[in-house]
Amino acid sequence: MRTLRYSINVTLDGCCHHEAGLPPDDESMQYWTAAMEEADGLLFGRVTYEMMESAWRRPANGTWPDWMGASDIAFAEAIDRAKKFVVSSTLTDVDWNAELVRGDLGTEVGRLKQQDGSSLWVGGVTLPTALADLGLIDEFEFVVHPVLAGRGPTLLAGLRQPLQLDVVDRHEFASGAVVVRSRPNSSM
Repeated sequence: MRTLRYSINVTLDGCCHHEAGLPPDDESMQYWTAAMEEADGLLFGRVTYEMMESAWRRPANGTWPDWMGASDIAFAEAIDRAKKFVVSSTLTDVDWNAELVRGDLGTEVGRLKQQDGSSLWVGGVTLPTALADLGLIDEFEFVVHPVLAGRGPTLLAGLRQPLQLDVVDRHEFASGAVVVRSRPNSSM
């Protein structure tokens, strides 16, 4: 059975907008590249899928944009080749090594978790909240940036019940960002 890990960058005040934290550096890009390579599949909602595709899909001409450095290209190549599952009721088809996930969210994600492999990774804002409410997230991995955004979407806004988590790993980047990986506390 595969575990489902929710991974996202977040500011100290809980903002999870992709532009709210520290600018990506080589260390953080290497970290996210390793995460992409470790996962058996990536689970996205429509908005996150379209945002990631527009930023990280290999251009049709095969040449990465000039703004990309070596660590950006390594990340782009990892996510470009990763298997993707897209939860959407509005998209009619997807490509970029992706398949649509339709039907009952709990049933369909449960089916993906039952498949052979080690882990699935979910990112974004709305879909992870629904998955957390269903008790389907096995690990939460937050890269907490030493920034107060004061605006934007907040992490797991609207969660129906509080989740008590046990920290299982912690790592600090040179930038001051801290990776905190937790699992739901089974005693709640």
